[in-house]
Formats: sequence, C-alpha cells, structure tokens
Amino acid sequence: MPEPCQHLTSLTSLKTAPRHECPECVALGDSWVHLRVCQQCGHVGCCDNSKNQHATKHFHATQHPVIASAEPGERWLWCYVDEEMAEY
Repeated sequence: MPEPCQHLTSLTSLKTAPRHECPECVALGDSWVHLRVCQQCGHVGCCDNSKNQHATKHFHATQHPVIASAEPGERWLWCYVDEEMAEY
C-alpha cells in the first residue's frame, strides 16, 4: 500500500483565500473560472480551467506543493508534487 502524500499529511492548519478574485487576472483585465489558495503562503490564483492558470504558475515559480480549492462548498487539497488529492 503506498504511503499517503507527506505534503498533504504535514499540513497543520488550512489557509483560506483572503479575497474572492485572482489578483493577477484582475491586473491583466482577464476573468477566471475557479480560485485556488496556496497552503504554504496563502497566494490566491486561478485554476487550470482558467486561461492564465495562475495557481499552477505559482507552484512552478515557488515549488509550494499544496493548494486548496477556494470555492464555497469545496473541501479538497491537491499536491502538485505527488499528484494526490485529499478532502478535509
């Protein structure tokens, strides 16, 4: 049986989105589909279904491995490194 993702199991508290917009999309004058929040630094970015994919770009720039959905009613985490999802 594979070990659970250590990035997901090591989180001690959940960071929530301080805003309900993708600031990088706003700066570009673009829209977004869904928001994600980095669980290491709290960066808010748009999802991969959005044109600019700012959450994934943030991961590539920083190597912060875990994001959470910032959408109401969604309670999941995603680890970019291990490509694993968990509910909270």
